[in-house]
Amino acid sequence: MPDKPRIEELRRRVQRDPTSIAFAQLAEEYRRAGRFQEAIETCCAGLEQHPGYLSARVTLGRSLIEVGEIDHAQLELAQVLSAAPENLAALRGLAEIHHRRGELPEALGYYRSALDLAQHDPDLEQVVQDIARRLEPSARPDVPGGLTFEQAREELLSIGRSPVTNLSAAEAPRTAPLEAEEPSAGDRDIAREQLALFERWLGAITEDRQRREVQS
Repeated sequence: MPDKPRIEELRRRVQRDPTSIAFAQLAEEYRRAGRFQEAIETCCAGLEQHPGYLSARVTLGRSLIEVGEIDHAQLELAQVLSAAPENLAALRGLAEIHHRRGELPEALGYYRSALDLAQHDPDLEQVVQDIARRLEPSARPDVPGGLTFEQAREELLSIGRSPVTNLSAAEAPRTAPLEAEEPSAGDRDIAREQLALFERWLGAITEDRQRREVQS
């Protein structure tokens, strides 16, 4: 099957001038056509002449992922991010690498960074939500009583009690007995600490709700 006109044109340009930066476009056309090994070879040859050409290094990394050379791909994409921390393609590529390895916390971090740059991307939003749900059961509790953040948030919003009354028995402030006229100084300090804790908690809930509204 003959090559696409665009590939043939770029290949002739690179053959005429092996130092031409057209190699990067040619490699990307190969990648898009599913010709990953040719994309890799073209990138490697061109990067010997132009080692700082980041878009070609991204194409190389993404092509290496497709042929299963994950470690090599990670090195290439990490090099891109070290020079351009907001390179969306490199962020997504590194997210995919960690996802394939089952390293979900690391994958989630890269996916969220990518989503910050490509807000309202439905694919990114979906994968972030899916991974976050998978990680939640083993996540570190964000509130006393062993509840996850989401469980505590729902409990507080649905019950509508004063935050202090939602504390577990183990975490409840040690207030003075009912018959005492005035709590001790130590009891007041504990109560203040508990109130400060729940103020931070409520602040986190508000920030979470605002983030979700923006993403929706």
